[in-house]
Amino acid sequence: MATRKMTVSQAVVEFLSHQYTVDGDYRERTIQGVFGIFGHGNVAGIGQALKQLSVENPSLMPYYQARNEQAMVHESSAFARMKRRRATFACTASVGPGATNMLTGAAVATTNHLPVLLLPSDTFANRASDPVLQQLEMPHDATLSVNDAFKPLSRFFDRVQRPEQLFSALMGAMRVLTDPVETGAVTICLPEDVQAEVIDVPEEFLADRDWHIRRPRAEAAQLAEVARVIASSKRPFIVAGGGVIYSDAHDALQTFVEQTKIPVGTSQAGVGSLNWDHPQLLGSVGATGTTAANRAAKDADVVIGIGTRYSDFTTSSRTAFQNPDVRFININIASFDAFKHGSAMPVVADARESLRELTALLSTFATTSDYQSKYAKDKSEWDAVVDAAFVDQKRALPSQTEIIHAVQSASDATDTLICAAGSLPGDLHKLWRVRSPLGYHVEYAFSCMGYEIAAGLGAARAGATPIVMVGDGSYLMMHTEIVSAVAEGLKVIIVLIQNHGYASIGHLSESIGSERFGTQYRFKDQAGNNFERGEKLPVDLAANAASLGINVIDIKQTPSAIADLHAAVKKAKQSSTSTLIHINSDPLLYSPGGEGWWDVPIAPISTLKSTQDAYAQYKDEISLQRPLLGNGTKDKK
Repeated sequence: MATRKMTVSQAVVEFLSHQYTVDGDYRERTIQGVFGIFGHGNVAGIGQALKQLSVENPSLMPYYQARNEQAMVHESSAFARMKRRRATFACTASVGPGATNMLTGAAVATTNHLPVLLLPSDTFANRASDPVLQQLEMPHDATLSVNDAFKPLSRFFDRVQRPEQLFSALMGAMRVLTDPVETGAVTICLPEDVQAEVIDVPEEFLADRDWHIRRPRAEAAQLAEVARVIASSKRPFIVAGGGVIYSDAHDALQTFVEQTKIPVGTSQAGVGSLNWDHPQLLGSVGATGTTAANRAAKDADVVIGIGTRYSDFTTSSRTAFQNPDVRFININIASFDAFKHGSAMPVVADARESLRELTALLSTFATTSDYQSKYAKDKSEWDAVVDAAFVDQKRALPSQTEIIHAVQSASDATDTLICAAGSLPGDLHKLWRVRSPLGYHVEYAFSCMGYEIAAGLGAARAGATPIVMVGDGSYLMMHTEIVSAVAEGLKVIIVLIQNHGYASIGHLSESIGSERFGTQYRFKDQAGNNFERGEKLPVDLAANAASLGINVIDIKQTPSAIADLHAAVKKAKQSSTSTLIHINSDPLLYSPGGEGWWDVPIAPISTLKSTQDAYAQYKDEISLQRPLLGNGTKDKK
C-alpha cells in the first residue's frame, strides 16, 4: 500500500480537504475551511499544517482568523444552516481556555442539529512534561482534561492519543457530520505532542471520498395508515419544523397543503417552510405564535409534526393542543423526535420524500370549506393586527415592532434575517414576513446571547445577504467578530437596538412578579439597590462599533427615527461593506400577543404583592397543561 510520511496535523488537514457531501445532484466539499486562533497548543501542529498547505495549494483548505473561539463555532453553525447542513467549517483552538471557549458553541450546534467540526488541542499524551501550562490536574483521574467537558455537548467525541488512532477518529467524525440524524458538534481532541508526531498515511485515506446524505422512506403500510387518519380528520394542523428546511421540502410541503388545504404553523426553525402570505400558512405557533396558528392548534384533532422536536415554545409548554382527542403524527428522520407525545404515530423518514408520498395517497382529500373559511378569517385578522402595529407612531423612542417593520420593508426577499436571544426572537417569530426558504435564521434551540453577529458572518460566507438584528445585551456579550467582517470585507448589516438593559427578561421578570429586578443597565444608586433606580449608563455603542472599523449609522432620537432607520437599511444594502445601524427603543412598548403561553414556575409563597398576583394567574394557566399529549383521552387533574 502506497503511503505518505507526514505529521498527524498534516494528515488531518489533507484528509479534510478531500471529503465531499453528496445529496442527489449536489456535491460540495464538506469542510470548506478552518477557523482558528493559535496558541502554544496548536500553532506548531495544526497551524503549521495549514500554513504548509496554503503554500502548496491555498484553495484546498483556506484558513480564517477568528477573534473569539466561541464565535467561530457560531459562525460555522450559521454557515451550515444556510447550506442545509451539507457543508460546514472546522475550528481549531489552543489548549486550555482556547478549547473551553468553544463549549458554548458546541452546545448551540448540537442542540440545533448543525454539523460543526471542533479540533481542540489537548495536553501532552506522553505526560513527559506534566503538568504543562493550562493543564487541569485531577488527583483522582490522570486521564481527565478540560476537553472532557465536550463529551455531553458533542454528537461524536474522540481523543487521538496515538497517531494511528487518527484514521478511525476522522472517519467516525465524517460519518456523524454527514448523518442527518446524528449530526451536531463533532469533537476530535488533539494532544499537543501528538499533533507533531510523524505517521505513514495510506494514499487511499487521503483520496477524495463522497459521503451521501440519507433520505430514508417510510414503510408503505405505516404511511397508508397515516393517510387514513388524516383523511378521517376534521381539523388537521401541520407544525413545520427545521426538518422541512434541511430536507429541502418546501416545494413538497407547498404541493401537499395546496392539495389538502391543511393549515400550517411554524416553529422558529421552520420559518421559511412557506412564504408568509401563502393561504395555508397561519404563521408561528406556540408561546411566540400568532392568534391564527394557536387557535388552529388548540382545536386540531390531528397534529402533523414535520421535522420538529416540539420544544416548549412550540407547544406553549404543552398547553397549545387542547382537543381532548387530538392525535399526533410525527414525521421525522430522527426516531427520538418521531416518538414524542404519548401515542403519537411515528414516521421515521425523510420529510420531503414522506410529503411526496402522502400527497399521492391523499389525492382525493381536502379539508372542509367551513374549516378553510375559519382559518382564513383568523389569518386575515392577525395580518390586520400586525399591519396596525407596524404603523409608525412618530415616537423619538419607537417600539421594537415598528423597528422590525422598518427593517422588513427596506429588505429584499432574498435577504436572511438573523437573531438569537432577547425579546427580538419572540417578536420576529410573530411579525417577520419571510419571503424565501432561507430568509429567516433565528437560533432558538439554545437561544445563545452573542450568537448573532458571528452567525451573520457565517451566512455571508454562504452567499447570503445577512441582516442581523441584535439587542444591546447580546451585542455587549460578543461583538468582536465585527473585526473579522472588516478585515475580510464581508458584507453584514447589523441593526443594533439599544434599550439599556435585558428587555426580554425584564418583561418576563415583570410578568412573573419580580418587578424587573436586575435587568436594567443603571448606575448603582446611593441606597445600594442593585442598579435599579440609578441613572442610565452613558454607554455609546455606536462609537464602540465605529472603533472596530465598521461603517456606523446612528439614528437620532427624533420623531423621524423609523423613517431614518428605513433609509439607513436601504443605504446599507447599497454599500459593498458591512454597516452597523444603531437605534434606541422603548422596551415597554410590546408587540401584539398571540394567545401563547410559556411555563416559568412562580414562587407560591412571597411577601411581594406582585409575585402573589402572578402566582394566582400561573395556577390558572398551568391547569391547561397536558403532561402527555396525543393519548386520546382527557387528562385528569
